[in-house]
Amino acid sequence: MTAARAWAELLRLPALFTVPGDALAGAATTGLAPNRRTLLALTSSLCLYEAGMALNDWADRAEDAVERPGRPLPSGRITPPAALAAATALTAAGLTAAARAGRPALAVAGALAGTVWAYDLGLKHTPAGPAAMAAARGLDLLLGATATAGPDDRRRTRAALPSATALATHTLAVTVVSRRETQGGSSTAPLAALAAAGVVGRLLVGGGGLSTDRALRTSLALAYVGTAAKPLFHAALNPSPPLTQRAVGGGIRAMIPLQAALAARAGAVGTALFTAALAPAARRFARKVSVT
Repeated sequence: MTAARAWAELLRLPALFTVPGDALAGAATTGLAPNRRTLLALTSSLCLYEAGMALNDWADRAEDAVERPGRPLPSGRITPPAALAAATALTAAGLTAAARAGRPALAVAGALAGTVWAYDLGLKHTPAGPAAMAAARGLDLLLGATATAGPDDRRRTRAALPSATALATHTLAVTVVSRRETQGGSSTAPLAALAAAGVVGRLLVGGGGLSTDRALRTSLALAYVGTAAKPLFHAALNPSPPLTQRAVGGGIRAMIPLQAALAARAGAVGTALFTAALAPAARRFARKVSVT
């Protein structure tokens, strides 16, 4: 159980519930029903996300030894070579799954994997870090769209760009906040993230559609804004490390209703409801293992 707990912390398993919605929201934008290639994209997405988690702690092991000595690597519960091996194996598995969905999906997955490794190994602590993280999340949504549409339908893939931009915008805002989660001390980033959540929420509600679809979109948009806004507001009032970390955690959990709202906006009600149903599990497991 001790080893399992250590790996759950390293891979931040509760955050894994925020990943399937990327591929599913991307698939929804194509107007097609999820298919075998969508499942392959989802598998690739999960593997590459977890590869990033393992690689993140491997790259930050010296920093964590000072700021977070209880993390799996600095505490000695997992060795650095094991974490690096896990990141490499998960990356290979993710690219293999994407390759089975077709060459366009592999190209997007390759760009996603390259962005993840570049972020963890070099860009994270530079001004380009938040943009790289945002690009990774946008590419993850595009992976679902590209795989679902297949190799001969670029028009359907391009339809995913607005949704990918919305998800990337939210990710950018949360990543900027996360850069102060161990030091705190700045209200600017939480306030900017609050503004971004408001803009994205307004985008989710906009558009036509049947009244029932619009009602679902609106409720999911409110769930997204509510999940993200409350901890961000608290962090803006008191930018201490604990409240800043809660704001980051809230931003991560808010991705689920955001993904569901994006699917609903594309008219995929079933996909939206399935994605939204992942939120309770994410909250429950987040009480046991931190998502940051």
